[in-house]
Parts: sequence; structure tokens; C-alpha cells
Amino acid sequence: MHGHGEVHGHGGHDEADEALLAEVLDLDAEVLHSYLAEVTGLLADLTADAPPRRILDLGSGTGTGTLALLQQFKGAEATAVDLSAEMLRRVTAKVGAAGVAEDRVRTVRADLDADWPQGLGPVDLVWASASLHHMADPDRALAELLATLRPGGLLAVAEMDASPFPRFLSEELEAALGRPGLEERLYAAVAGQHAEAVPHLGADWGARLTAAGFAVETERRFDIRLSAPLPAATGRYAQATLRRLRDRLADVLGAEDSAALAAFLDEEGPQNVLRRDDLTVVTSRTLWVGRKP
Repeated sequence: MHGHGEVHGHGGHDEADEALLAEVLDLDAEVLHSYLAEVTGLLADLTADAPPRRILDLGSGTGTGTLALLQQFKGAEATAVDLSAEMLRRVTAKVGAAGVAEDRVRTVRADLDADWPQGLGPVDLVWASASLHHMADPDRALAELLATLRPGGLLAVAEMDASPFPRFLSEELEAALGRPGLEERLYAAVAGQHAEAVPHLGADWGARLTAAGFAVETERRFDIRLSAPLPAATGRYAQATLRRLRDRLADVLGAEDSAALAAFLDEEGPQNVLRRDDLTVVTSRTLWVGRKP
């Protein structure tokens, strides 16, 4: 599921970056499992009278959303759509490991900015987690999804705000390490990149769903603040996320911030995030649920 601050189903990643992205997506779902359970539970409440039988996961990444929904809706089948063959391979591998029957999941490789794939519908529920903002023309995608849904079907859009990466370093921790404001500078630099590369990040998806013809039934913001005791995977989640930040900001970070980030990521060093017990996890997600009339 998302929260990934990155792209489900978009190109532009080399092999190493794609592997790191996949790790972030899986760790995101593990650390934020309570958020994902709450969202899927909310969707179960909205569909209590007619639980979905066919689900579409748009921009599935490694399939964390696909599996969470199939575990919530025991009688459903799902189609996972992504541009990356490697991500879809991971979806398939997860299915058996999670105890989900293989015939409940199919994968479709597609570039959703090109020709819309045929044969996706009709479906009862579409899950689009952190995927719509990466599309060149999300309004076109919403029109396609409206046509793909059965009458009365739901589109669930889960998106991050304009600062998509989670925060792991408290003000007290940054000050103790001599780099106050480190994460703020990191995310400001990322925001500068996103403003051009991902212009739809932070959009008002409720308004866009309405304009596309959906009746918006739910808009809910989740402000997530985790502190000790944290899930066991938190250190690995912070490490993988900070590695991605380091890699993409290598040419714009100042020397002192680069050194501080290197210290956090040095697995032999005393400041490595895997050794810390004073991390936090602070992020936010917003869920919009639109129904096809």
C-alpha cells in the first residue's frame, strides 16, 4: 500500500532503485499495518450490503494492497496492474506465501499513460493507492475507471500530501546529533523535484472525483504518529527510505547534511538507524471513496 512517496507502476527506475523501492513498499505496509487494516475495514463497512467480487488494484507495486483487500474480502478475486514486470513478479510470489489461492489473483502489465488495457472490467472495487498522482493525465484515468466500475461500484483513492516521505527523526534527535532541521531540508529538496516531475501530488482528489462523475461518499485524513514501542521493522523502513532520499538528492545536499545522512546509513557506525530506539514515524494519508452512480 502506499505511502510510499513513490511511484507504483511508473518507469524511470534502474534495477537497484526498483529493488529499493520494492523494499520500501513492503516495509511501509508492515510498519503502517494498523492504517491499512483501518482502511480496508472502512471499505468493508461501505460494501457490507454487497461485498466486492472483483477488485482492481491500479498501480499495485508489490501487491500489499491487493493482498490486504483479498484477506478482507474472502470471496473476491483481484487484478493487479503495474508497469513493472518485477513488481508484478513480486505480487505473484506473495500470493502463495500469504496463503491466498493463486487463481484469485491475475497480473496485468500496462503503461496507464498509454493505451488503457482491455478486459479490466467490470469490477466492484478499484484500489488506487499513491498511483493517480503519477499519471500524466489523472482525469483521463478517472474517466476510464468510471467506465470500468459496475454501477454502484467504489473507487478508493489513497494519497499522500505534498511531503510524501515519512519522518523518522524527532527535533530532539536532530538537535542531539547537531543537525537540526535535517529532515525538513531533505523534504524541501524533494518537493522541488516533485513540483516539476509529479505535478499532481497533493491534488484535491475529491474535487477531481466529483468532476469525473463519482459521488464522493468518504473523505478521511489519517495523521499517523508512531512512537516507542515501534513495530520491529521500523529501523529497516527508515533505513530504506533514507537511502532512497540520499540517492535522489546526492547532487543537491550540502556537505554537512550528506555526512549526517551517511552516518545514519552506516551499518557499522554508532548512529545507524537500525541501532536507534528513539525513532518516530510521522506521516499522513488521505482516503477518498467515490461511488459510481
